[in-house]
Amino acid sequence: MSKKYTYVHAIIIAIILMLFGIATYYYPQMPNQMASHWNAAGEANDTMSKCWALYLMPGITLLMYLMFLVIPKIDPLKKNIAKFRIWFDWFILLMAIFLFYVYILTIAYNLGYTFNMTTALLPAMGVLFIFIGQMLGHAERNWFIGIRTPWTLSSDNVWKKTHMLAGKLFKAAGVLIFLTVVLDRFALWIVLVSVLWAGLYPVVYSYFEYQREEKSVK
Repeated sequence: MSKKYTYVHAIIIAIILMLFGIATYYYPQMPNQMASHWNAAGEANDTMSKCWALYLMPGITLLMYLMFLVIPKIDPLKKNIAKFRIWFDWFILLMAIFLFYVYILTIAYNLGYTFNMTTALLPAMGVLFIFIGQMLGHAERNWFIGIRTPWTLSSDNVWKKTHMLAGKLFKAAGVLIFLTVVLDRFALWIVLVSVLWAGLYPVVYSYFEYQREEKSVK
């Protein structure tokens, strides 16, 4: 096990422990019903009992981490995951940091701090998408991570081309999401369109690229 691998996972475990520690520390200070959901305008529109509101995110982060630990071990193409494992591990860390950030915002909001939740989340979402794009550009063919269509899974060449494209689209979407902080009126539409384009276009592209490859073989 490399030192980088050890350090990354040590930080992730520390974040999970901090989440549970924060939940326990703030439990007596929180109202019985905590704001737990926000609409597109960044306004709280739903609540949850404080036990669930405080401990759900730490639990989700823990389960996510355990799931990501299992994936490289059970994938039939685990050797391919090993080729970009460092990028995958950094993605897990970034996801943990993102969830930690969301959790801190939730705690702050319920402590009485006033801010727009959507505006606060957009920069973090932008960074996350940029890194996902970086990881996709390095991803090798596997059954769990990336743009997994019948066509990418059937051809290393189609997988590579699709993920190079998807990586660029996700990075572009991340930049757009990051910049929507100053475009409050159109932020939601920009986020939706950029995310849908980055997620769906590579799927369509993989089909046509596979058909092109099949024709060239014949």
